[in-house]
Amino acid sequence: MSTERIRRAVLIVALLNLAYFFVEFAAAIAIGSASLFADSADFLEDTAINLLVFFAVAWPAERRRKMGAAIVTVFYKIINPVPPSPEGLTGVALGALVINLVCAVILLRLRNKGSSLTTGAWLAARNDALANVLIIVAGLLTFVWATA
Repeated sequence: MSTERIRRAVLIVALLNLAYFFVEFAAAIAIGSASLFADSADFLEDTAINLLVFFAVAWPAERRRKMGAAIVTVFYKIINPVPPSPEGLTGVALGALVINLVCAVILLRLRNKGSSLTTGAWLAARNDALANVLIIVAGLLTFVWATA
């Protein structure tokens, strides 16, 4: 697997995550959803991780080993006791699921191709898709039981 192919894939994934961060952040503000705020921060984290992979894949192995400990984590949590809109929560989480599934599929072919960095990027996209499923469940439950 060429370095350029890996870099192109993780750059696309980073840009998709960055774009959906803005969508989800705006929706979280509009409907007052703490879960969507948290998930939007995760999209920002995934952007940072994939940009790190984009640059690190081109580095020599020695430099990658030294920088391997550099993991960017962003936490943004807003506690809001008002239940979010169930329609908004479910709909935006469905959009997030689509983006994360596309990212996971893009990275699927790269996950075992010689770099733990690409494996990490794939695992992040896959785990985020699973988290989106849980947010969708929370959105559906909010239709029945309105709670923050």
